[in-house]
Amino acid sequence: MWSSSSSESNPGWKHDVFLSFRGEDTRRSFVSHLYAALSNKEIKTFIDDRLDKGTKLGAELVLAIQGSQISLVILSLNYASSRWCLDELVEIMECRETYGQEVLPIFYEVDPSCVRKQTGEFGNRFQAFLQTDHNWFGYDGWRYALKEVANITGWDSRNFRTDAELVETIVDHVLKTLIMDMDLLPITDFPVGLEVRAQEMIDFIEGQSGKGRVLGIWGMGGSGKTTIAKFIYNRIRDKFKQRSFIEASTRGHIDLQEKLLYDVLKTKVNVHSIAMGISMIEKRLRGEKTLIVVDDVTEFEQLKALFGNCKWIGGGSVVIITTRDIHLLKLLKVDFVYKMEEMDENESLKLFSLHAFGEAETREDLNELARKVVAYCRGLPLALEVLGSYLRDRTKKVWESVLLRLEKIPDDQVQKKLRISFDGLSNSLEKDIFLDICCFFIGKNRAYVTEILNGCGLYADIGITVLIERSLINVEKNNKLGMHPLLRDMGRDIICESSRTTEPGKWSRLWFEEDVLDVLKRNTGTEAIQGLSLKLPFTSRDCFEANAFGEMKGLRLLQLDHVQLSGNYEYLSKKLRWVCWQGFHLKFIPNNFDLKGVIAIDLKYSNLRLLWKKPQVLQWLKILNLSHSKCLRETPAFSGLPSLEKLILKDCPSLLKVHQSIGDLQNLLLINLKDCTSLSTLPREIYKLKSLKTLILSGCVKIDILEEDLVQMESLMTLIAENTAVKQVPFSIVRSKSIGYISLCGYVGPSHNVIPSIIWSWMSPRMNCLSHIHYFHGTSSSLVPVDMQNNDLGDLAQLFSNLSNQRSVLMQCDTESLFEQLGKFLDITKSEITSYTSQFFKHSLESYLISIGSCAQQLNTLSKSISEGLATSESCDEFLPGDHRPYWSAHAGDALSVNFTVPENCCMKGITLCVVYLSTPENTATECLNSIIIVNYTKCNFQIFKRDTLISFNDVDWQSIISNLGPRDKVEIFVTYSHGLVVKKIAVYLMYGESINMEIEPLPERKKNSFIRFLKKIVMCDFW
Repeated sequence: MWSSSSSESNPGWKHDVFLSFRGEDTRRSFVSHLYAALSNKEIKTFIDDRLDKGTKLGAELVLAIQGSQISLVILSLNYASSRWCLDELVEIMECRETYGQEVLPIFYEVDPSCVRKQTGEFGNRFQAFLQTDHNWFGYDGWRYALKEVANITGWDSRNFRTDAELVETIVDHVLKTLIMDMDLLPITDFPVGLEVRAQEMIDFIEGQSGKGRVLGIWGMGGSGKTTIAKFIYNRIRDKFKQRSFIEASTRGHIDLQEKLLYDVLKTKVNVHSIAMGISMIEKRLRGEKTLIVVDDVTEFEQLKALFGNCKWIGGGSVVIITTRDIHLLKLLKVDFVYKMEEMDENESLKLFSLHAFGEAETREDLNELARKVVAYCRGLPLALEVLGSYLRDRTKKVWESVLLRLEKIPDDQVQKKLRISFDGLSNSLEKDIFLDICCFFIGKNRAYVTEILNGCGLYADIGITVLIERSLINVEKNNKLGMHPLLRDMGRDIICESSRTTEPGKWSRLWFEEDVLDVLKRNTGTEAIQGLSLKLPFTSRDCFEANAFGEMKGLRLLQLDHVQLSGNYEYLSKKLRWVCWQGFHLKFIPNNFDLKGVIAIDLKYSNLRLLWKKPQVLQWLKILNLSHSKCLRETPAFSGLPSLEKLILKDCPSLLKVHQSIGDLQNLLLINLKDCTSLSTLPREIYKLKSLKTLILSGCVKIDILEEDLVQMESLMTLIAENTAVKQVPFSIVRSKSIGYISLCGYVGPSHNVIPSIIWSWMSPRMNCLSHIHYFHGTSSSLVPVDMQNNDLGDLAQLFSNLSNQRSVLMQCDTESLFEQLGKFLDITKSEITSYTSQFFKHSLESYLISIGSCAQQLNTLSKSISEGLATSESCDEFLPGDHRPYWSAHAGDALSVNFTVPENCCMKGITLCVVYLSTPENTATECLNSIIIVNYTKCNFQIFKRDTLISFNDVDWQSIISNLGPRDKVEIFVTYSHGLVVKKIAVYLMYGESINMEIEPLPERKKNSFIRFLKKIVMCDFW
């Protein structure tokens, strides 16, 4: 990448133009003519007059290429037949990348596409040359260079009538370029990777032709914002007659306005007030095509003074703003924001090497040290340039010394640039948040840190947001706070500097192990210390006296990992807000350790057996983490922790009891009991937690039941209980309004995928329920049953067969989303069964009647009619009786369901379902039918009847159904069955009244004829 603070001048060009050509093709005519024309315009042009150029570029020629501002590459038919020309081209393209040299190709009697692809006669001659040269090492470099140069816009000689016309065009363009370059903004000597990054913004600008465009470049100090803005300005400035580049940080508001007006109007304008300046800019520039770059904006008032409401920006104008504060760009509502990213390792090493060694490669003896410096800079161009320049021409011993010094003392030049962002923070609270994070909270969860710093009175919600907007911190994966190492070092340097003393005991924060050990051993701590962190190795046996903290009365942040403390804990500060003490060595927290103001307690890997002997009242405690405490036997009583939001007890293998007072925690959001292998029960009170969002029980191998009371957890969004002894899914989970993710009993995934599978398995325990789970798996990759690979259905079948002893279940769908889940499940099942039945040919048909309610006479008549129809009909569409009012109304459906509207003004006595199926010796409807689901779309509920109920519906069953059906309700009845049964049709008959003499019309003659055709097919064996 690059840096705006590099030498602000172009490389010392010795020549204006370098000519690259193949002499035997072009020397006598075109090249000589071109060279003469360039010379006549006093354009300094380097031309190699030697006919026999040998095989290797000399140092003089390499310097000539590097010292030329423009390279003209004349690509003729034989150009690629010369190793000399090819090596020249490789060097030229390297200079274009490294030094920003302009390359202009001339395709002399050759097609540009043939050069790009090395095809046609040009490609044939290139291949013929390769047969004789055998330089396979250079082959890829040559091909790449030819491809890249052919991608550059140049001139095709075939488009000009004469060479003279072509020469005139080239010379005019070169002259214009050189004259314009006098107006170029100076950028870095080594624009490594600059063009690639700038191109994204240039593409956006060019893609918005005719519109006014406002763009922002955002990033931390030293990341190259100014340089990329200058590069873009130089690249597109020739398209704008009116243009201006303004450095905002060095000017007042009126000065900014006068500078802009002077640049675009080319005359001095006196502005007497900001309002007057806004009005003049809007009046003079409205409708004009203008390029404006405002660099290093630090406050919104600067932008408001220049652009007002931005409504005048139009007509193809382009405004580019660079800033460290993205909030300013949001306020201006820019069209595009480019975020400056850190350089990758290869780019960093190349840029550093150019500054340190004057070439793109490192010196072999300093290669390892160079990589260490690059790692320290972590992709920041400013640091790479400053340190590379400083180390140039120095001995290896000096390099080693500088690296050792950087570990403790950051480079002054780099820190000065970075500190601008810190000094620009508007208040001391934001500065305190930054310093706390750079010493204690890098890599910690943002929400966790926010809670703690809010408890310190720092208003961290807005403070952390401001730091992110100003590129001082960033949010990385899993919502963790991150910070560039150089910014971290800058912050820590500020702490040392602000105390104006070399005594660590008087610093506001202590983080460096040697300094902390010195303070604790010599008991030199003072009230100035607000935070202290000492992280010793797990095997440490160092022990300190508690009275060493006696004078640290302002201590609010304390981290003591694997530190042993003896003596009276009353010496510890009463202002503590964060206690992180991994490896806490005592069996319980002493009663005189005052934690009344603490927000978060982190005692992972502790030796605790109890948290404390007597219950404590910690009014403000929000986070309690006792994970990996191998000896912890029970939780504390929770009544004294009213603010607790997160309880984390992961991997506490001795934990036997969760105190029943956990039900008193009205603010609890998270319980994590993962791998608490001795815990066998949960207190019933836990289900009273209406605020709980996440419950994790995975690895609790002795927990064998989750109560139906789970539904009382009305905020529960995530339930994870893998590898437990739970054999029963609480059916109440289906009614949960909030549940979003489940991992339980082999069901893993978002609830809208898992719940339909649970419903299916519950109502159809004899079916291969995993086949349906597998179907959902194809729709959502997150649904992966634990036992899918083993195909172990026994546990699941047993689970759902024992789920409920009720004959039926009525589910009221409280939300539309749950009802949609059922619909999705039924639709998928429907398509799956339809697909399955389409595999079979017609065979002998059978029917099975399911009667619900008191309608014996109608049922007998209906049954007789169906039997007669089966004897004479080929198709179920023909033999199923239709409406026979006033006794019944008929509704036919497909292989899975049938729908109807409940009639008005008619008293139903019952419902009869007719299932028509293909008979086989192996399967009968009696054995294969599993359940009926009656879905009332109007009332948004569904009723499930399991197989045992289907055999003998009683009056109670009918009353439960009819009480749930109202006039004009839209209803659909689904019948589920195992795959062995091939169902062709389902019909429903709504039974209305009794009659002794119900007659059905005889089958028409055409039905008899169809039956005869059906018999013929059987004779011809036209079936499965």
